[in-house]
Amino acid sequence: MSIDFIKSLYYEILSYFIPQKIEYKVIGECKKCGKCCKEIRSYGLKNEKELKIMQFFLPYYKRFYITGTDENNNIILSCKFLLDSGLCGKYKTRPLICKNYPEKSNHFQGELLEGCGFKILRKNFKDYL
Repeated sequence: MSIDFIKSLYYEILSYFIPQKIEYKVIGECKKCGKCCKEIRSYGLKNEKELKIMQFFLPYYKRFYITGTDENNNIILSCKFLLDSGLCGKYKTRPLICKNYPEKSNHFQGELLEGCGFKILRKNFKDYL
């Protein structure tokens, strides 16, 4: 089990209890293409064993399955409930990770998939002065 996985699990659990200190500004809207449901980036998850552990602690992860890895060897997930139309087959019962996309939290990487209808506006240090 890697340190990245442990940090990922830790941040995921903490996100339910700690108020946000950093917030990225998100503009735009969903294009309803489903790309974000086909290419879910899992920062810190490296293999199927780690995904199974995450599914044990956070059962909503059972809706995801592995489709590949990224350039940093993190696994890429897809959702079992994505319809061919690009819409969610379980929209009314989707988990917070889906409802809050794109996530605006302390450990958010601030990256979106190419072609996404959302845009992240990042503040640098000078913006706070």
